[in-house]
Amino acid sequence: MTLIDFWVSHRAELTVLLGQHLVLVGISTLVAALIGIPLGIVAAHRPRLSAPLVGVANVVQTIPSLAMFGFLLPLPLLGGVGTRTAIVVLTLYGLLPILRTTITGLIGIDHAVRDAGVALGMTPRQLLWQVELPLALPAIVTGVRIAAVVAVGSATIAAAVGAGGLGEYIYRGLSMVDATVILAGAIPAAVLALAVDGTLWAVQRWLGRRRGARSRVLPAAAIAGLLIVGVVIASRWSARDDDVIVVGSKNFAEQLILGELVAQVIERDTSLRVDRRLNLGGTLICDRALLSGDIDVYVEYTGTALTAVFKQPLQGSREAVIDAVRQAYARTGRTLLPGLGFDNTFAMLVRAADARALGLRTIDDAVAKATSWRAAFGYEFLDRPDGFAGLAAAYGLRLAAPPRAMDLSLTYRALASGQVDLIAGDATSGLIAALDLMALEDTRHYFPPYDAVPVARAEMLLRHPEVRRALETLAGRVSVEAMRAMNQQVEAGRQEPAAVARAFLARGPGPT
Repeated sequence: MTLIDFWVSHRAELTVLLGQHLVLVGISTLVAALIGIPLGIVAAHRPRLSAPLVGVANVVQTIPSLAMFGFLLPLPLLGGVGTRTAIVVLTLYGLLPILRTTITGLIGIDHAVRDAGVALGMTPRQLLWQVELPLALPAIVTGVRIAAVVAVGSATIAAAVGAGGLGEYIYRGLSMVDATVILAGAIPAAVLALAVDGTLWAVQRWLGRRRGARSRVLPAAAIAGLLIVGVVIASRWSARDDDVIVVGSKNFAEQLILGELVAQVIERDTSLRVDRRLNLGGTLICDRALLSGDIDVYVEYTGTALTAVFKQPLQGSREAVIDAVRQAYARTGRTLLPGLGFDNTFAMLVRAADARALGLRTIDDAVAKATSWRAAFGYEFLDRPDGFAGLAAAYGLRLAAPPRAMDLSLTYRALASGQVDLIAGDATSGLIAALDLMALEDTRHYFPPYDAVPVARAEMLLRHPEVRRALETLAGRVSVEAMRAMNQQVEAGRQEPAAVARAFLARGPGPT
């Protein structure tokens, strides 16, 4: 009933996300068919080309979805944040089944049938359209069917690059550790996959019974597909409205709240429209999106910008870090705005009960015990210069086994349930108190300051100075305590980030 209540209360948003998902699947499958079927025809008639074409398509199919999105993100024209990149990736994944079944369908035609067509005086073109393609059409539709079902599943991952769709709920649920929200996206996606598979299976059977209709299906589908793809591509690739400010965020609860704070204060204090691209895959995706102009503003952390984005060495003081980051952003056409008022440093977390029993207060205290511990860290923490490798070297930390790589939001539950003994969380996370965890003190000051600061494209701020004024009203307003309370409302209280941000802004100006 909780899930049904969620769908009912979010029915307008669910409809929009379902529509976005259908657009991603429909357009990518059409484009894959328009590319894959002609390539399959060429390969079937020229066997030497068949193996290389299928081999390339096989290689594409083996690349993990997130890796493909990350690879395409910085590329001009094809890449960027949003629908464009998602359609390109889903199209690439749809090529292999369509290419393969087209080749199989054409090669499998009885040679006697072809010989009969030639004997009747058919040209190669007539033989292809009137004999070969109609006979191969059921096999081709099988490939399209497989490609469409694969696209339905893969399109959920497209939410990581701001393409929308039902994956929005899945990523939002993961960031909030809320099974209801995860299922709210996963179940419709599964039902959609079954519906697409069943519909195309019915089309396949219909084509098997109506042989005369086959010769008309491919030309009509090709024309319709080209028209639809042309209209969508023209609209998606066109420049966006200058009066729309695109706000981004990373993919965890605090960032969703901060993204909403930024978006809502712009909507409140200006006449501009805001397009939310929240829940993007992580730091580097947000940074590339801002650099390429796919988003206009998002909230970053100074220590993260210094080490992960600009690859600069750790600085001593907070002022030195802010100054170095401000200059680095300025050199790339971006502006560091005044900080929001809190520092969200990394926190090495253990269960509070274990800390009391073992007398743990600092990271140094934990080093001797950690040789028998299991750890789990978010993907970024394992790779960042200010992450696990540097921490282990600074403290001489040794674990019983290499740490597991997990989604950051899930590590808190893994620690609380006893599956691991040490994680790297956020100092402002509401789950620390909610799950009875404890942050170990960083006595060696390994972690740099991580002040939360809005970063915006300088060109956008020059064009819309009212956006700068709106964002500066947030300067110094969000204390550590206020951010932790908001995080707890979302992470433990299961409240919507938009509602939590709205309530915070309604409390009026001044530090909180």
